[in-house]
Amino acid sequence: MPTLLLALQPAAAPVDVTLGAFTPLGVALTMWLAFVVYGLWALSKHPRGLGPLFFVEMWERFSYYGMRALLLLYMRLPVESGGLGLSLQWAGTIYAFYTFFVYALSVPGGWIADRFLGYRRSVLVGGTMIALGEFGLASGAVPLFYLGLASIAMGTGLLKTNCTTLVGMLYPQNDPRRDAGYSIYYMGINIGALIAPLILGFMAQDPVFVAALGKVGLADASGWRAAFAVAGLAMVAGLVQYVIRQGALGDIGLRPGARSGDTQVAHAPLTAEERGRMWVVAILVFFIMTFFFVFEQAGTTLNLFAFERTRMDFLGITLRSSWLQSVNSIWLLLLAPVFSWLWVALKDKEPSSPSKFSLGLFFVGAGMLLLVAPSLQMAADPALKVSAWWLIGTYCLHTIGELCLSPVGLSTVSKLAPPRYSGVMMGVFFFAIGLGNMLAGFAGGFSESLAPATLFGGLFGITSAMALLLVFLTPRIKSMMGGVN
Repeated sequence: MPTLLLALQPAAAPVDVTLGAFTPLGVALTMWLAFVVYGLWALSKHPRGLGPLFFVEMWERFSYYGMRALLLLYMRLPVESGGLGLSLQWAGTIYAFYTFFVYALSVPGGWIADRFLGYRRSVLVGGTMIALGEFGLASGAVPLFYLGLASIAMGTGLLKTNCTTLVGMLYPQNDPRRDAGYSIYYMGINIGALIAPLILGFMAQDPVFVAALGKVGLADASGWRAAFAVAGLAMVAGLVQYVIRQGALGDIGLRPGARSGDTQVAHAPLTAEERGRMWVVAILVFFIMTFFFVFEQAGTTLNLFAFERTRMDFLGITLRSSWLQSVNSIWLLLLAPVFSWLWVALKDKEPSSPSKFSLGLFFVGAGMLLLVAPSLQMAADPALKVSAWWLIGTYCLHTIGELCLSPVGLSTVSKLAPPRYSGVMMGVFFFAIGLGNMLAGFAGGFSESLAPATLFGGLFGITSAMALLLVFLTPRIKSMMGGVN
Protein backbone atom coordinates (compact mmCIF):
# COMPACT_ATOMS: atom_id res chain seq x y z
CA MET A 1 0.00 0.00 0.00
CA PRO A 2 2.01 2.96 -1.30
CA THR A 3 0.58 5.66 0.95
CA LEU A 4 1.37 3.71 4.12
CA LEU A 5 4.95 3.12 3.03
CA LEU A 6 5.28 6.77 2.10
CA ALA A 7 4.15 7.73 5.57
CA LEU A 8 6.81 5.50 7.11
CA GLN A 9 9.66 7.26 5.32
CA PRO A 10 11.46 10.21 6.90
CA ALA A 11 10.02 13.56 5.93
CA ALA A 12 12.14 15.82 3.78
CA ALA A 13 13.58 19.00 5.19
CA PRO A 14 11.11 21.93 5.01
CA VAL A 15 13.23 23.89 2.53
CA ASP A 16 13.61 20.90 0.21
CA VAL A 17 9.88 20.23 0.33
CA THR A 18 9.12 23.84 -0.51
CA LEU A 19 11.56 24.09 -3.41
CA GLY A 20 10.50 20.75 -4.85
CA ALA A 21 6.83 21.09 -4.10
CA PHE A 22 5.70 21.83 -7.62
CA THR A 23 8.08 19.47 -9.43
CA PRO A 24 5.83 16.35 -9.37
CA LEU A 25 2.83 18.50 -10.31
CA GLY A 26 4.67 20.10 -13.22
CA VAL A 27 5.96 16.75 -14.48
CA ALA A 28 2.49 15.21 -14.18
CA LEU A 29 0.79 18.00 -16.10
CA THR A 30 3.45 17.98 -18.82
CA MET A 31 3.13 14.22 -19.31
CA TRP A 32 -0.66 14.49 -19.24
CA LEU A 33 -0.69 17.09 -22.00
CA ALA A 34 1.79 15.14 -24.13
CA PHE A 35 -0.13 11.87 -23.93
CA VAL A 36 -3.51 13.54 -24.39
CA VAL A 37 -2.22 15.13 -27.61
CA TYR A 38 -1.00 11.73 -28.78
CA GLY A 39 -4.31 10.18 -27.74
CA LEU A 40 -6.24 12.69 -29.82
CA TRP A 41 -4.12 11.82 -32.85
CA ALA A 42 -4.56 8.07 -32.31
CA LEU A 43 -8.32 8.48 -31.87
CA SER A 44 -8.59 10.06 -35.31
CA LYS A 45 -7.97 6.64 -36.88
CA HIS A 46 -10.85 4.98 -35.02
CA PRO A 47 -14.63 5.41 -34.69
CA ARG A 48 -15.63 8.85 -33.39
CA GLY A 49 -17.36 7.29 -30.41
CA LEU A 50 -14.05 6.12 -28.97
CA GLY A 51 -13.22 9.72 -28.01
CA PRO A 52 -15.92 10.36 -25.38
CA LEU A 53 -15.40 6.87 -23.93
CA PHE A 54 -11.62 7.40 -23.78
CA PHE A 55 -12.02 10.62 -21.81
CA VAL A 56 -14.79 9.52 -19.47
CA GLU A 57 -12.66 6.53 -18.49
CA MET A 58 -9.53 8.68 -18.15
CA TRP A 59 -11.24 11.00 -15.69
CA GLU A 60 -12.89 8.10 -13.85
CA ARG A 61 -9.49 6.47 -13.34
CA PHE A 62 -8.04 9.82 -12.24
CA SER A 63 -10.82 10.01 -9.67
CA TYR A 64 -10.38 6.40 -8.53
CA TYR A 65 -6.59 6.11 -8.36
CA GLY A 66 -6.14 9.56 -6.87
CA MET A 67 -8.62 8.83 -4.10
CA ARG A 68 -7.29 5.31 -3.53
CA ALA A 69 -3.73 6.59 -3.11
CA LEU A 70 -4.91 8.71 -0.17
CA LEU A 71 -7.58 6.44 1.32
CA LEU A 72 -5.61 4.29 3.75
CA LEU A 73 -3.47 7.11 5.07
CA TYR A 74 -6.53 9.34 5.52
CA MET A 75 -8.28 6.62 7.53
CA ARG A 76 -5.17 6.15 9.70
CA LEU A 77 -4.51 9.83 10.43
CA PRO A 78 -5.52 11.04 13.90
CA VAL A 79 -8.72 13.06 14.03
CA GLU A 80 -6.83 16.14 15.21
CA SER A 81 -4.70 15.92 12.04
CA GLY A 82 -7.72 15.79 9.76
CA GLY A 83 -8.12 12.02 9.40
CA LEU A 84 -10.56 9.45 10.75
CA GLY A 85 -8.28 7.99 13.43
CA LEU A 86 -9.10 4.35 12.62
CA SER A 87 -6.96 1.43 13.74
CA LEU A 88 -4.68 -0.13 11.14
CA GLN A 89 -6.62 -3.40 11.27
CA TRP A 90 -9.98 -1.72 10.68
CA ALA A 91 -8.62 0.67 8.05
CA GLY A 92 -6.93 -2.24 6.23
CA THR A 93 -10.15 -4.27 6.29
CA ILE A 94 -12.13 -1.37 4.81
CA TYR A 95 -9.47 -0.84 2.14
CA ALA A 96 -9.31 -4.53 1.17
CA PHE A 97 -13.05 -4.99 0.83
CA TYR A 98 -13.51 -1.66 -0.91
CA THR A 99 -10.93 -2.44 -3.62
CA PHE A 100 -12.46 -5.91 -4.07
CA PHE A 101 -16.03 -4.67 -4.43
CA VAL A 102 -15.00 -1.93 -6.87
CA TYR A 103 -14.31 -4.78 -9.31
CA ALA A 104 -16.75 -7.42 -8.02
CA LEU A 105 -19.78 -5.14 -8.44
CA SER A 106 -19.03 -5.07 -12.16
CA VAL A 107 -21.06 -8.28 -12.49
CA PRO A 108 -24.37 -6.82 -11.20
CA GLY A 109 -23.46 -3.56 -12.97
CA GLY A 110 -23.29 -5.40 -16.28
CA TRP A 111 -26.50 -7.30 -15.55
CA ILE A 112 -28.38 -4.07 -14.81
CA ALA A 113 -27.22 -2.61 -18.12
CA ASP A 114 -28.09 -5.81 -20.02
CA ARG A 115 -31.58 -6.02 -18.58
CA PHE A 116 -32.75 -2.52 -17.61
CA LEU A 117 -30.72 0.66 -18.12
CA GLY A 118 -28.77 0.03 -21.30
CA TYR A 119 -25.04 0.67 -21.52
CA ARG A 120 -25.07 4.40 -22.27
CA ARG A 121 -27.39 5.28 -19.38
CA SER A 122 -25.48 2.98 -17.01
CA VAL A 123 -22.26 4.94 -17.65
CA LEU A 124 -24.03 8.19 -16.82
CA VAL A 125 -25.68 6.86 -13.65
CA GLY A 126 -22.45 5.20 -12.52
CA GLY A 127 -20.38 8.34 -13.04
CA THR A 128 -22.91 10.40 -11.09
CA MET A 129 -22.71 7.95 -8.17
CA ILE A 130 -18.90 8.12 -8.24
CA ALA A 131 -18.89 11.92 -8.15
CA LEU A 132 -21.42 11.99 -5.27
CA GLY A 133 -19.33 9.44 -3.40
CA GLU A 134 -16.16 11.53 -3.75
CA PHE A 135 -18.02 14.58 -2.47
CA GLY A 136 -19.20 12.47 0.47
CA LEU A 137 -15.56 11.74 1.33
CA ALA A 138 -14.75 15.43 0.94
CA SER A 139 -17.42 16.41 3.46
CA GLY A 140 -15.40 15.04 6.39
CA ALA A 141 -18.54 13.52 7.99
CA VAL A 142 -17.98 9.90 9.05
CA PRO A 143 -21.41 8.57 7.93
CA LEU A 144 -20.97 10.22 4.52
CA PHE A 145 -17.47 8.73 4.29
CA TYR A 146 -18.86 5.18 4.45
CA LEU A 147 -21.79 6.00 2.20
CA GLY A 148 -19.35 7.63 -0.20
CA LEU A 149 -17.21 4.50 -0.46
CA ALA A 150 -20.29 2.39 -1.11
CA SER A 151 -21.49 4.85 -3.75
CA ILE A 152 -18.10 4.86 -5.51
CA ALA A 153 -17.95 1.06 -5.54
CA MET A 154 -21.47 0.72 -6.96
CA GLY A 155 -20.92 3.54 -9.44
CA THR A 156 -17.68 2.02 -10.67
CA GLY A 157 -19.45 -1.30 -11.17
CA LEU A 158 -21.90 0.47 -13.47
CA LEU A 159 -19.51 2.77 -15.31
CA LYS A 160 -16.36 0.77 -15.84
CA THR A 161 -18.01 -2.40 -17.08
CA ASN A 162 -20.39 -0.75 -19.47
CA CYS A 163 -18.02 1.91 -20.79
CA THR A 164 -15.67 -0.92 -21.74
CA THR A 165 -18.55 -2.81 -23.36
CA LEU A 166 -19.44 0.26 -25.43
CA VAL A 167 -15.90 0.37 -26.83
CA GLY A 168 -16.36 -3.11 -28.27
CA MET A 169 -19.71 -2.11 -29.77
CA LEU A 170 -18.04 0.59 -31.86
CA TYR A 171 -16.37 -2.00 -34.12
CA PRO A 172 -17.98 -4.48 -36.51
CA GLN A 173 -17.36 -8.14 -35.74
CA ASN A 174 -13.78 -9.16 -36.65
CA ASP A 175 -12.74 -5.54 -37.30
CA PRO A 176 -8.90 -5.70 -37.17
CA ARG A 177 -8.81 -2.31 -35.40
CA ARG A 178 -10.61 -3.59 -32.31
CA ASP A 179 -7.54 -4.72 -30.32
CA ALA A 180 -5.74 -1.51 -31.31
CA GLY A 181 -8.78 0.48 -30.18
CA TYR A 182 -8.72 -1.18 -26.79
CA SER A 183 -5.00 -0.43 -26.50
CA ILE A 184 -5.76 3.27 -27.06
CA TYR A 185 -8.63 3.10 -24.56
CA TYR A 186 -6.27 1.41 -22.10
CA MET A 187 -3.81 4.25 -22.60
CA GLY A 188 -6.52 6.65 -21.43
CA ILE A 189 -6.94 4.58 -18.28
CA ASN A 190 -3.26 4.89 -17.50
CA ILE A 191 -3.03 8.60 -18.24
CA GLY A 192 -5.50 9.10 -15.41
CA ALA A 193 -3.80 6.53 -13.17
CA LEU A 194 -0.36 8.11 -13.68
CA ILE A 195 -1.09 11.72 -12.84
CA ALA A 196 -3.76 11.31 -10.14
CA PRO A 197 -1.56 10.22 -7.18
CA LEU A 198 0.95 12.99 -7.92
CA ILE A 199 -1.63 15.76 -8.19
CA LEU A 200 -4.02 14.70 -5.42
CA GLY A 201 -1.14 13.60 -3.18
CA PHE A 202 0.36 17.06 -3.64
CA MET A 203 -2.92 18.65 -2.58
CA ALA A 204 -3.34 16.43 0.47
CA GLN A 205 0.19 16.34 1.83
CA ASP A 206 2.33 19.16 0.47
CA PRO A 207 2.95 21.88 3.08
CA VAL A 208 2.91 24.64 0.45
CA PHE A 209 -0.58 23.77 -0.76
CA VAL A 210 -1.93 23.12 2.74
CA ALA A 211 -0.51 26.46 3.95
CA ALA A 212 -2.17 28.21 1.00
CA LEU A 213 -5.50 26.72 2.02
CA GLY A 214 -4.93 28.03 5.54
CA LYS A 215 -4.33 31.54 4.22
CA VAL A 216 -7.75 31.61 2.60
CA GLY A 217 -9.48 30.64 5.83
CA LEU A 218 -9.57 26.87 5.52
CA ALA A 219 -8.23 24.52 8.19
CA ASP A 220 -4.70 23.19 7.59
CA ALA A 221 -5.98 19.59 7.52
CA SER A 222 -8.45 20.34 4.70
CA GLY A 223 -5.92 19.36 2.03
CA TRP A 224 -7.25 15.80 2.24
CA ARG A 225 -10.85 16.83 1.73
CA ALA A 226 -9.85 19.23 -1.05
CA ALA A 227 -8.16 16.33 -2.85
CA PHE A 228 -11.28 14.17 -2.56
CA ALA A 229 -13.37 17.08 -3.87
CA VAL A 230 -11.08 17.47 -6.89
CA ALA A 231 -11.41 13.73 -7.54
CA GLY A 232 -15.17 14.26 -7.65
CA LEU A 233 -14.82 17.25 -9.97
CA ALA A 234 -12.65 15.16 -12.30
CA MET A 235 -15.49 12.65 -12.60
CA VAL A 236 -17.92 15.49 -13.28
CA ALA A 237 -15.60 16.75 -16.06
CA GLY A 238 -15.62 13.29 -17.63
CA LEU A 239 -19.42 13.12 -17.52
CA VAL A 240 -19.88 16.59 -19.00
CA GLN A 241 -17.85 15.78 -22.11
CA TYR A 242 -19.57 12.37 -22.31
CA VAL A 243 -23.03 13.97 -22.36
CA ILE A 244 -22.03 16.68 -24.81
CA ARG A 245 -20.55 14.16 -27.27
CA GLN A 246 -23.37 11.60 -27.24
CA GLY A 247 -23.89 12.12 -30.95
CA ALA A 248 -20.52 10.52 -31.70
CA LEU A 249 -21.82 7.23 -30.32
CA GLY A 250 -24.73 7.00 -32.73
CA ASP A 251 -27.36 4.58 -31.43
CA ILE A 252 -25.10 1.96 -29.85
CA GLY A 253 -25.84 0.97 -26.27
CA LEU A 254 -29.18 2.75 -26.04
CA ARG A 255 -31.24 -0.42 -25.65
CA PRO A 256 -30.64 -2.98 -22.89
CA GLY A 257 -28.96 -6.17 -24.09
CA ALA A 258 -28.45 -5.28 -27.73
CA ARG A 259 -25.92 -3.72 -30.08
CA SER A 260 -26.84 -1.29 -32.81
CA GLY A 261 -28.58 -3.19 -35.56
CA ASP A 262 -29.11 -6.36 -33.50
CA THR A 263 -32.58 -7.86 -33.46
CA GLN A 264 -32.12 -10.46 -30.75
CA VAL A 265 -34.60 -10.43 -27.93
CA ALA A 266 -32.94 -9.97 -24.54
CA HIS A 267 -34.17 -13.31 -23.21
CA ALA A 268 -33.66 -15.39 -26.35
CA PRO A 269 -32.00 -18.76 -25.66
CA LEU A 270 -28.31 -19.12 -26.34
CA THR A 271 -27.20 -20.95 -29.44
CA ALA A 272 -24.62 -23.75 -29.24
CA GLU A 273 -21.96 -21.41 -30.67
CA GLU A 274 -22.78 -18.71 -28.11
CA ARG A 275 -22.55 -21.21 -25.25
CA GLY A 276 -19.16 -22.31 -26.54
CA ARG A 277 -17.94 -18.72 -26.62
CA MET A 278 -19.15 -18.11 -23.08
CA TRP A 279 -17.22 -21.19 -21.95
CA VAL A 280 -14.12 -19.67 -23.55
CA VAL A 281 -14.58 -16.53 -21.45
CA ALA A 282 -14.97 -18.69 -18.33
CA ILE A 283 -11.74 -20.56 -19.14
CA LEU A 284 -9.78 -17.39 -19.91
CA VAL A 285 -11.00 -15.76 -16.68
CA PHE A 286 -9.01 -18.36 -14.73
CA PHE A 287 -5.83 -17.25 -16.49
CA ILE A 288 -6.74 -13.57 -16.08
CA MET A 289 -7.06 -14.08 -12.32
CA THR A 290 -3.63 -15.77 -12.23
CA PHE A 291 -2.06 -12.93 -14.20
CA PHE A 292 -3.39 -10.24 -11.87
CA PHE A 293 -2.46 -12.27 -8.79
CA VAL A 294 1.18 -11.85 -9.87
CA PHE A 295 0.87 -8.44 -11.53
CA GLU A 296 -0.72 -6.85 -8.44
CA GLN A 297 2.28 -7.80 -6.31
CA ALA A 298 3.31 -4.27 -7.33
CA GLY A 299 1.29 -2.93 -4.41
CA THR A 300 2.49 -5.50 -1.88
CA THR A 301 5.69 -7.54 -2.19
CA LEU A 302 7.33 -5.36 -4.85
CA ASN A 303 6.48 -2.25 -2.87
CA LEU A 304 8.14 -3.75 0.19
CA PHE A 305 11.13 -4.74 -1.95
CA ALA A 306 11.46 -1.13 -3.07
CA PHE A 307 11.11 0.23 0.48
CA GLU A 308 13.41 -2.20 2.27
CA ARG A 309 15.89 -3.52 -0.32
CA THR A 310 16.29 -0.87 -3.05
CA ARG A 311 18.63 2.12 -3.21
CA MET A 312 16.57 5.22 -3.78
CA ASP A 313 19.28 7.31 -5.43
CA PHE A 314 18.53 7.31 -9.14
CA LEU A 315 20.24 9.46 -11.79
CA GLY A 316 21.29 11.88 -9.09
CA ILE A 317 17.78 12.16 -7.63
CA THR A 318 16.68 10.80 -4.27
CA LEU A 319 13.38 8.99 -4.74
CA ARG A 320 10.71 7.74 -2.39
CA SER A 321 9.91 4.07 -2.79
CA SER A 322 6.23 4.73 -3.49
CA TRP A 323 7.15 6.78 -6.57
CA LEU A 324 8.17 3.54 -8.28
CA GLN A 325 4.46 2.71 -8.38
CA SER A 326 4.17 5.14 -11.28
CA VAL A 327 6.80 3.29 -13.36
CA ASN A 328 4.27 0.78 -14.72
CA SER A 329 2.02 3.55 -16.01
CA ILE A 330 4.97 5.35 -17.59
CA TRP A 331 6.07 2.18 -19.39
CA LEU A 332 2.51 1.51 -20.47
CA LEU A 333 1.99 4.95 -21.94
CA LEU A 334 5.27 4.61 -23.83
CA LEU A 335 4.60 1.09 -25.09
CA ALA A 336 0.83 1.19 -25.73
CA PRO A 337 1.24 3.01 -29.07
CA VAL A 338 3.78 0.38 -30.14
CA PHE A 339 1.39 -2.48 -29.40
CA SER A 340 -1.54 -0.62 -30.94
CA TRP A 341 0.48 -0.36 -34.17
CA LEU A 342 1.84 -3.91 -33.89
CA TRP A 343 -1.52 -5.70 -33.76
CA VAL A 344 -2.69 -3.84 -36.88
CA ALA A 345 0.63 -4.26 -38.74
CA LEU A 346 0.70 -8.05 -38.22
CA LYS A 347 -2.68 -8.43 -39.99
CA ASP A 348 -3.14 -12.14 -40.84
CA LYS A 349 -0.08 -13.08 -38.75
CA GLU A 350 -1.49 -11.53 -35.59
CA PRO A 351 -1.47 -14.07 -32.70
CA SER A 352 -4.83 -15.32 -31.47
CA SER A 353 -6.23 -13.96 -28.22
CA PRO A 354 -5.32 -17.11 -26.22
CA SER A 355 -1.76 -16.88 -27.60
CA LYS A 356 -1.56 -13.27 -26.46
CA PHE A 357 -2.74 -14.36 -23.01
CA SER A 358 0.08 -16.92 -22.91
CA LEU A 359 2.57 -14.18 -23.76
CA GLY A 360 1.10 -12.01 -21.00
CA LEU A 361 1.60 -14.76 -18.42
CA PHE A 362 5.13 -15.42 -19.66
CA PHE A 363 6.21 -11.77 -19.40
CA VAL A 364 4.70 -11.16 -15.96
CA GLY A 365 6.56 -14.26 -14.76
CA ALA A 366 9.77 -13.11 -16.46
CA GLY A 367 9.52 -9.89 -14.48
CA MET A 368 9.58 -11.89 -11.25
CA LEU A 369 12.44 -14.04 -12.52
CA LEU A 370 14.49 -10.88 -13.09
CA LEU A 371 14.43 -10.19 -9.33
CA VAL A 372 15.77 -13.60 -8.35
CA ALA A 373 19.41 -12.64 -9.09
CA PRO A 374 19.49 -9.52 -6.86
CA SER A 375 17.55 -11.44 -4.20
CA LEU A 376 20.28 -14.10 -4.12
CA GLN A 377 22.88 -11.34 -3.76
CA MET A 378 20.98 -9.94 -0.79
CA ALA A 379 20.79 -13.39 0.79
CA ALA A 380 24.59 -13.46 0.78
CA ASP A 381 24.82 -9.90 2.13
CA PRO A 382 21.74 -8.92 4.22
CA ALA A 383 22.86 -5.28 4.36
CA LEU A 384 22.94 -4.96 0.57
CA LYS A 385 20.48 -2.70 -1.22
CA VAL A 386 20.14 -3.11 -4.97
CA SER A 387 19.71 -0.61 -7.78
CA ALA A 388 16.26 0.70 -8.68
CA TRP A 389 16.97 -0.45 -12.25
CA TRP A 390 16.02 -4.01 -11.22
CA LEU A 391 12.47 -2.94 -10.39
CA ILE A 392 12.29 -0.65 -13.41
CA GLY A 393 13.18 -3.64 -15.57
CA THR A 394 10.62 -5.82 -13.81
CA TYR A 395 7.90 -3.24 -14.36
CA CYS A 396 8.88 -3.03 -18.04
CA LEU A 397 8.38 -6.80 -18.46
CA HIS A 398 5.14 -6.64 -16.48
CA THR A 399 3.89 -3.84 -18.71
CA ILE A 400 4.62 -5.86 -21.85
CA GLY A 401 2.66 -8.72 -20.30
CA GLU A 402 -0.15 -6.37 -19.35
CA LEU A 403 -0.42 -5.06 -22.91
CA CYS A 404 -0.58 -8.64 -24.23
CA LEU A 405 -3.36 -9.61 -21.84
CA SER A 406 -5.39 -6.81 -20.29
CA PRO A 407 -6.58 -4.65 -23.23
CA VAL A 408 -6.66 -7.79 -25.40
CA GLY A 409 -8.79 -9.45 -22.73
CA LEU A 410 -11.25 -6.55 -22.84
CA SER A 411 -11.43 -6.85 -26.60
CA THR A 412 -11.79 -10.63 -26.51
CA VAL A 413 -14.67 -10.57 -24.03
CA SER A 414 -16.46 -7.94 -26.13
CA LYS A 415 -16.10 -10.17 -29.21
CA LEU A 416 -17.12 -13.44 -27.54
CA ALA A 417 -20.00 -12.29 -25.35
CA PRO A 418 -23.49 -12.65 -26.85
CA PRO A 419 -24.86 -9.10 -27.32
CA ARG A 420 -27.59 -9.53 -24.67
CA TYR A 421 -24.98 -10.67 -22.14
CA SER A 422 -22.20 -8.18 -22.99
CA GLY A 423 -22.41 -6.32 -19.70
CA VAL A 424 -22.46 -9.40 -17.50
CA MET A 425 -19.56 -11.04 -19.32
CA MET A 426 -17.46 -7.87 -19.08
CA GLY A 427 -18.35 -7.81 -15.39
CA VAL A 428 -16.97 -11.34 -15.05
CA PHE A 429 -13.68 -10.10 -16.52
CA PHE A 430 -13.42 -7.37 -13.88
CA PHE A 431 -14.51 -9.79 -11.14
CA ALA A 432 -11.49 -11.92 -12.04
CA ILE A 433 -9.28 -8.86 -11.62
CA GLY A 434 -10.83 -8.30 -8.19
CA LEU A 435 -10.05 -11.87 -7.16
CA GLY A 436 -6.47 -11.42 -8.38
CA ASN A 437 -6.16 -8.28 -6.25
CA MET A 438 -7.46 -10.12 -3.20
CA LEU A 439 -5.03 -13.02 -3.70
CA ALA A 440 -2.18 -10.55 -4.12
CA GLY A 441 -3.11 -8.99 -0.79
CA PHE A 442 -3.06 -12.37 0.94
CA ALA A 443 0.32 -13.16 -0.65
CA GLY A 444 1.72 -9.90 0.64
CA GLY A 445 0.66 -10.83 4.17
CA PHE A 446 2.64 -14.08 4.02
CA SER A 447 5.65 -12.73 2.14
CA GLU A 448 7.74 -12.14 5.27
CA SER A 449 7.93 -15.90 5.89
CA LEU A 450 9.66 -16.51 2.53
CA ALA A 451 13.07 -15.52 1.25
CA PRO A 452 12.70 -13.02 -1.64
CA ALA A 453 14.43 -15.38 -4.10
CA THR A 454 12.01 -18.18 -3.14
CA LEU A 455 9.00 -15.90 -3.43
CA PHE A 456 9.91 -14.43 -6.82
CA GLY A 457 11.06 -17.77 -8.18
CA GLY A 458 7.80 -19.36 -7.04
CA LEU A 459 5.72 -16.69 -8.76
CA PHE A 460 7.73 -17.23 -11.94
CA GLY A 461 7.05 -20.96 -11.69
CA ILE A 462 3.30 -20.45 -11.27
CA THR A 463 2.97 -18.16 -14.29
CA SER A 464 5.23 -20.33 -16.46
CA ALA A 465 3.15 -23.41 -15.68
CA MET A 466 -0.06 -21.51 -16.45
CA ALA A 467 1.38 -20.12 -19.70
CA LEU A 468 2.34 -23.61 -20.85
CA LEU A 469 -1.09 -24.95 -19.89
CA LEU A 470 -2.75 -22.25 -21.95
CA VAL A 471 -0.50 -23.02 -24.93
CA PHE A 472 -1.64 -26.65 -24.65
CA LEU A 473 -5.31 -25.62 -24.47
CA THR A 474 -5.16 -22.97 -27.21
CA PRO A 475 -6.12 -25.23 -30.17
CA ARG A 476 -9.20 -26.44 -28.31
CA ILE A 477 -10.10 -22.92 -27.17
CA LYS A 478 -9.77 -21.54 -30.70
CA SER A 479 -12.16 -24.21 -31.97
CA MET A 480 -14.73 -23.06 -29.36
CA MET A 481 -14.40 -19.38 -30.35
CA GLY A 482 -16.46 -19.81 -33.51
CA GLY A 483 -14.16 -17.93 -35.86
CA VAL A 484 -13.37 -15.09 -33.45
CA ASN A 485 -9.65 -14.35 -33.23
